[in-house]
Parts: sequence; structure tokens; C-alpha cells
Amino acid sequence: MAKIIESVPNISSADSAIVEEIAGVVRSTPGVTLLNTSSDASHNRSVITFVGDPAGVEEAAVSLAKVAARCIDLTHHTGEHPRMGAVDVVPFIPIREVSMDECVALSRRVGERIWAEAGIPVFLYEASASAPHRENLASIRKGQFEGMEQKVQQPEWEPDFGGRTIHPTAGVVAVGARAPLIAFNINLSTNDVSIADKIARVIRQSGGGLNCVKAMGVYLKERDTAQVSINMTNYCQTPLYRVVEFVRFEAARYGVSIVGTEIVGLVPMRALIDSAEYYLGIEQFDPETQVLEYRLS
Repeated sequence: MAKIIESVPNISSADSAIVEEIAGVVRSTPGVTLLNTSSDASHNRSVITFVGDPAGVEEAAVSLAKVAARCIDLTHHTGEHPRMGAVDVVPFIPIREVSMDECVALSRRVGERIWAEAGIPVFLYEASASAPHRENLASIRKGQFEGMEQKVQQPEWEPDFGGRTIHPTAGVVAVGARAPLIAFNINLSTNDVSIADKIARVIRQSGGGLNCVKAMGVYLKERDTAQVSINMTNYCQTPLYRVVEFVRFEAARYGVSIVGTEIVGLVPMRALIDSAEYYLGIEQFDPETQVLEYRLS
């Protein structure tokens, strides 16, 4: 069977023309299939999802970074989502016949090339991190684009590629290998972002909440709604339905309810099946034998 790697770069723009240009570069790369693009105007951020063989994924990721550096100017960028680079993060996820170690090696090659070809300094993160304090993306991104020029002067925060500098308009980028992640947002029946912030602090792992959950509160201007924006780093340890019910429970303290949820990019089918099993109360359910798509694969 052929080797397949997934990559899910996040770019700091929701401009449709920029997103389409970047998607076009990925789409035209041999050995790569573009699966999805998803943009959020309030976050001013887009997620580009593609899969392919290791060589194709490498070329697509480097080409994407070069276009982002040319088209996106963070000195004029605003948005609800924290960001430090025009292409903010480039993760590589092993999908089929590929080990995490192979994805780590790929991330290092891509990181070196992004610096050499796009002029964007690179931090290696997650499984690729060069030191324990660099594993967490939020720790690397702290200070964002505006504070990054000073941050990289600190010896412990010198980029892995590029020295103690940043690209003047494209900032820096985090590149690394990781397990599948679900970007999952929950919208609340309030525009008070402080409530979303309080809920996020309670549910995230760093606040003593659910394992493998990162969360923050944001305000969606176009919907006049507060949102709990969530990254789930291991849906097998903490399923989607558990996050929804925990948020529902905490929101009730403030007289607030959930008005909707959204998934950014792609999601493993098993994550949705687990939630369907929970909410439908299916007894003695075996996805491997009772889900049609599993039987066809």
C-alpha cells in the first residue's frame, strides 16, 4: 500500500482570493490531493487540508509557505485567533503506512526548506520539538506576531531554522508532526465573550479540565456570538460528546445554552460514530461490523 501523509496548514487570512491561490498551488502539486479549505472571517484564518505521498506533501507545504509569505502581510492583520505567522502552523499527520518518526523527519526537511526558500524562520513543535518547552504550540505562539521579534532574541526561543529574526511581514511558522487533531467550535447563546473565556478555562486540560483539550473564548463579529474554540488532540481519550456536555453543563451556570457547533476541516469518521452511539443510546453497538462504510473499506 502507498504511503499517505496528511497536512493541515493554517494560514492567517480568510481572503477568498488568497485562499484560492494557495489552494491552487496545493491542487497542482503531483502526488497530492486537496481535500478541503475552510475559512473563518472572524478568526481571519483558513485551514487547508491535503494528503499525499511524502515527496508530494513536502513540495506542497513548501510551495504553500512561499505563496503565504508573498500574499499575507501581518502588519495589517487583525483577527480573533492568535497568530504568529502568515502560515501559522504546518502539521504532518501519519495516515497510512507511515510512522510518526517519518513525519518528524519530513517536518525537519520542510522546516529547513521554508527558511531557505520562503525566508520564514521556523519552530519545530509537537513530536518534532527540539526541546520539551517547544512541544506546545500555544507556548511557541505566546506573544504573537507583534511580540515575536523580541521573543526570538531570548536564547530559549531562538527558532530552529532562521536564527534570531522574523520575516518582517510573514513572521514565523511552527512545523511539526502530530497525531490527528479535531478543530471543534461551540457557539453560545450570548455575545459575552467573558463567559466563553470562563468556560474555556474550565474545560481545557491546562485548567484541570478534560485531557487532550485546548480551548479559548472568541467573539464572532459576523454572528454577534461568543464561541468556545477548541482543539482536541486525542478524540479517543476525550470524545466530542463529552466536550459538548461539559460545555453545556458549565454554560448553564450563566444562563447560557449551546446554539450550534462546527468542525473546521476534516474529522475522523470514528469520532462522529462515537458521538452518535452516545446520543442515540445504541446498545451493544459494534462500528466495525454495523457501519456500512467500514464494511466497504
